Amino acid sequence: MQLEEYQKKRNFRVTKEPQGRLRRRSGSPIFVVQKHDASRLHYDFRLEVDGVLVSWAVPKGPSMDPSAKRLATITDDHPLEYAGFEGIIPEGEYGGGTVMIWDHGTFESGEKGVSVQDQLARGEIKIILHGEKLRGAFVLIHTGRHAAKRSEKRRWLLIKQRDVHAKSPWDPESSSRSRSVLSRRTLAEIEQDKTPKRRAA
Repeated sequence: MQLEEYQKKRNFRVTKEPQGRLRRRSGSPIFVVQKHDASRLHYDFRLEVDGVLVSWAVPKGPSMDPSAKRLATITDDHPLEYAGFEGIIPEGEYGGGTVMIWDHGTFESGEKGVSVQDQLARGEIKIILHGEKLRGAFVLIHTGRHAAKRSEKRRWLLIKQRDVHAKSPWDPESSSRSRSVLSRRTLAEIEQDKTPKRRAA
């Protein structure tokens, strides 16, 4: 777990993203899903692990439908402070575009007696989410562990498990799910405001 790559890619005199640092919190670990309208619209799924947010880019967004297996590409770790970032990343900066806090909450290991750290190392993470839009059991499976290409090695799948919270069909782009859980704004409204919002992680 590290933040060197995250910090190296950003000019914090230009972007309002938090520089952050490696730190550990007490209490239940957090998760955040940020809808990110950059060169391509996607969702960033982040879990608090060992003092950082371990992050995956999910092009089609997470789903509460167990039949929807979502491609998730693991990316650079982000600081915990990033869980409160909503606003504009300036054009020309890494990830330039509009960021919305689409969902947030806490999570727990879905495998009794096995930490999320150990699950991450083995390439299969079972978690239970307690969010506003995402709830219940999910699994992240590393499908690219033995791939030949470096880009393919980063591939995971994010899948909703069958439980009382599962719903089918379920669309993250639905109008009923189009607003930020932080500010209740749409992406367009966030872009027009130009004022990033933050909350304490």
